[in-house]
Parts: sequence; structure tokens; C-alpha cells
Amino acid sequence: MISERTRSDIRKAGRQTVYGLFAAQVSRDAKATAVAQGERCFSYGELDGRVRRLAAALRGRGVGHGDRIALLSENRHEFVEIELAAALLGAIVACQNWRLAAAEVQHCVTLVSPVLLIVSERHSALAGKLSLEAPMFVIERDHEAMIAAAEPLAKDPEVDPEDGLVILYTSGTTGLPKGALISHRAEIARMTVLRMDMRATEEDGFLAWAPMFHMGSTDQVFGALMTGATVHVVDGFDAEAIVSIMERNLLGWMLLMPGSIEPVVEMLKATGRRPKGIRAVGAMADLVPMALMAELSALTGAPFLNSFGSTETGLAPASAMLVPPGTIPERLSKRKSSLCDLRLIDSEGRDVPDGEPGEAAVRGPTVFSGYWNAEGTNARDFRDGWFRMGDLFRRNPDGSYDFVDRAKYMIKSGGENIYPAEIERVLLADPRVSDAAVLRKRDERWGEVPVAYVSRKDEGLSEEDVEALCRASLAGYKRPKEVHFIAFEDFPRSTTGKILRHEMEAKMVASGDTKSR
Repeated sequence: MISERTRSDIRKAGRQTVYGLFAAQVSRDAKATAVAQGERCFSYGELDGRVRRLAAALRGRGVGHGDRIALLSENRHEFVEIELAAALLGAIVACQNWRLAAAEVQHCVTLVSPVLLIVSERHSALAGKLSLEAPMFVIERDHEAMIAAAEPLAKDPEVDPEDGLVILYTSGTTGLPKGALISHRAEIARMTVLRMDMRATEEDGFLAWAPMFHMGSTDQVFGALMTGATVHVVDGFDAEAIVSIMERNLLGWMLLMPGSIEPVVEMLKATGRRPKGIRAVGAMADLVPMALMAELSALTGAPFLNSFGSTETGLAPASAMLVPPGTIPERLSKRKSSLCDLRLIDSEGRDVPDGEPGEAAVRGPTVFSGYWNAEGTNARDFRDGWFRMGDLFRRNPDGSYDFVDRAKYMIKSGGENIYPAEIERVLLADPRVSDAAVLRKRDERWGEVPVAYVSRKDEGLSEEDVEALCRASLAGYKRPKEVHFIAFEDFPRSTTGKILRHEMEAKMVASGDTKSR
């Protein structure tokens, strides 16, 4: 028999938090570099001292367990410190997307009812347009003063692994953004998956140039600091800064997305500079021209990460496949990530057979803790104890998975289902294409038909050439009925580099060009 008191102590012994694992690295090597931004570097010991003072200052201003801090800032070392201070306190940082319009940011802030808004000077004008009840702190004015005036937090608050740590917002492609609550448990699991599937170690740092309001940076910043690695903070995309850090430091996952790959490739080619060592480079292979993917991986000497994850799941469920450097794969099939279970289901929740499209349903410790203040959505998306991603895959007989498309963006043409991503993969496989997007368009005969928008590397690529590419690889009903050539920079993109089909479609509708010719 085990008494209830002893059972409670045993349960506590099995718990761990993000701050707890960071503190363990402080004890292991306090002099190791934790965060570097430009000329400023902080050791693990220095960073911990600043975090503990900041946590005390925040608690003195009313921030307690479970309270939300809205953070509106570019990438900077203070961003990291605020997140770690929240991890220590058991508070939650709602990371605001400064690319949104004021009305959208207002929605995101109001959704989480913050007790405090922290903003950088760069985004103070945007913050000034918001209607808030919470006090506002400006990083440049208040951050260092708060740290200097506070004594380090004397006692660590009680924090459970299931407590929320950050709220990251979805892209809102079908409506207003939703706030995804991510716990300590999920962040620890996401760190573990990276190290299991890519073999990253404490020597492999992370280069945080992508916005820290996105999981691509925030997950990996936490992961690096929980394992003793260095976080290199860069204020947005800067090819020169990125290549310089790649040259001088070992890196784990070098995140590069469509739109950021090309400038890095051009700089590496033009200068002859090469990385010191990278475990994996790139992301979302389905969205990258294959020739460009092979060129980047060859120049960096790193395999390309054939990933598929989300804000809600982290790198899981299908990011364990690495494409060898310099190779163009015959297919972009994916391998299931560690620490997760994956099913493909139909609309009734039944498993679909191999080869049939089904919605990805995920279960595992990397999964988030639901959307903030969205009970109806959570009840639907977590039905039967599995998180439904809204993405369609096919499972192959060898156990790999092929991405089909978003379940909500499908073209219904003459009774047939057409998935735009399937057509886009054909286009992106041609080295003359720098990017492509396929949209649906109303048609009097077929209901909807696919239309292709293509940016060219080779201006000699013609509409007839595109039609020939599609004719060789696609059934007749799947072939685009129109081809439009546009500039690479004219594709609207999300913060992850994904082309925003809904924005392109809205422009097409607004222009009145909605019917197939």
C-alpha cells in the first residue's frame, strides 16, 4: 500500500517544467552561452539571474499563475527572457503577430484577457490602436529598469507540466485567428522529438530569425535552452546575418522556408561560404521547388527536412524523413515522427484504407492543450481523444505518408475531388518554376476547375510548356484550365512562407475574374 501523501510526492517526482530543465542546464554549465544577439551574449548563469529578477518584478505587478501576458515584439533577447520568466511563474505568454491588422490584433488580445501588455517601441503605434484594460509596458523603457530594481525570485512557484506556457495563434485562413495553448509538457516533448529524429545535441544551436510568435522559433528556442544549446537571435530575415552565424556555429535545425531559401542559396553560391555544421535544413518540402531544395541541401551539406507539423502539434506528426544532401527525391513521402500516434480517418471518424485520402488525427505528448476560449471548436477537433488536424494524407503500404491537401481547400470538378497540392507538386518539380499555386475557379459546366499561378525562373517557360508538364503527370480533369504567370514576390505568404490561397482567391473574386474562360 502507498499512502495518498506518498503517492502525491511520487507524482511530483515525475514532473518537470520548461524552466526546471533550463535551470538544470544552468547548474550543469553556468558559463556556457545561452543567448546571443549581435554583440550581446548571455551565459546560462547570467540569463538565469535576469529571468529570476524579471519574474519577481512581474509578480510584483500582479502576474500570477495562469495569468496571460500579451507580448507584441520583434525577435530580441528580451522576448526570450519574458517567456522564461513566465515559465518560472506558471504564467502564459500570448505571442502577438505584429503582421496582422489592428482589428485582428485587438481580437487576439481580447481573446486572452491579459493582465499585462508588453510591447517594443517598433510596435507601439500598433499597440496604441488597441483598446485595453491591462497596463502596457514598453521594452526599451521598462525592461532593464524592472530587472535592475528587483531581487531574484526567492522561491520557485508550483508549476505543473500541464500548465499553459504560450499561446500561439493560428493563421486564421478561414476566419479570425484561434489561440493555441501550448503546455510545458508539449514543449518538453517537442524538444525530445527534435533530438530523437534529428539527433541534435547540446552543441547544436538554434538560429531564431523567424518570428518568435510562430512555433518554428518559439518551440526551438525553448528546446535549445532546455538542453544547453545556444540560441542565436536575429531580428527577422537577414541573409548576411544568417550565413555568418551558419559559418561560425554548429546548428541543429536550420529553419528556412519558401521565400527565405533563395537569398541564402544565392549568397552561398556567390561567396563560397559554407556552414560549420547543420543537422537538418529547410522545412515543408512539398512547398519548395525540388531543384532549389537539392541546391540548398548540397550547399549546406545538410539533409533537407521533409516536415509536416503544425502550431498545434509541433514538428509531429510527420517530420522524421530527411532527404539526403543534393538529391532530388522521386517522391516526398513522409515518415511518422517519434512520440506520436497517427490515424487517417473519414468524416465519421473511421480509419480509411491505405491509398485513400483521410484526415490526419494525432495523439501524443507534443499536442497542444486546446484553443483558448473556444469550447465548440475543441469539442469538434478533439472528438474521441484524437486531435483532427484538418489535413489530408494517404498512407502507403510501406508505412510512409503522402500529403494530399488541406481538407477545407478542395476543388470539386464534375463530381471529382481535385487537390491543389497534387498539381503544385508537378509544377514545382520542374527547375524552370520558382513557385506555384493552384486555385479553384467557378465554371458553368464543371462547377469548379483548377487554375494555376506560376512564377518562372526561366522566362522561356510558356503556357504550353506548363500544360505539357501537367499532361504528362495528371489526369485530364486535374489539369489547370488556365495558367497565369506572376512575379515570385507577388505571392502573398504567411509567416511560415506558405502561399495564402485564400488571399489570392479573394483578389481573383474582387477583380471579377471568377468564371473560367
